[in-house]
Amino acid sequence: MLSTIATVLAGLIGAGSIFMGASAFWAPQNAVGFGIPDTPTEDRSFHAWLSVKGVRDIASGLFIFIVLIGGTTHLLGWFLLAAGLIPVGDAVIVLRSNGPKAAAYGIHGATAVVMLAIGALLLIA
Repeated sequence: MLSTIATVLAGLIGAGSIFMGASAFWAPQNAVGFGIPDTPTEDRSFHAWLSVKGVRDIASGLFIFIVLIGGTTHLLGWFLLAAGLIPVGDAVIVLRSNGPKAAAYGIHGATAVVMLAIGALLLIA
């Protein structure tokens, strides 16, 4: 039962990552809410960097689904533990950019905690 719940949650993380990545292409103005102050959403150079992030997020979500479908519960757990470093890095970037601590901890930090918790649940299930 615990492994089923953790696996479903991992799938939701994967779907959320794909959705966030795709939104970088259709709604780049939403990037402002992720914590980098003075985000130049109309700047073409910024759109190029945002596209890099979008592709990263889509690929990360797809990786979760690949491991979810083809791997074991333990492999998915280890993968989520490793992937949890991505939102930790994002939080550090926001903090180093003098972004709002609420975004760093509330968005990126909370995502990292959730991913690490699901990964741990998958390892003990």
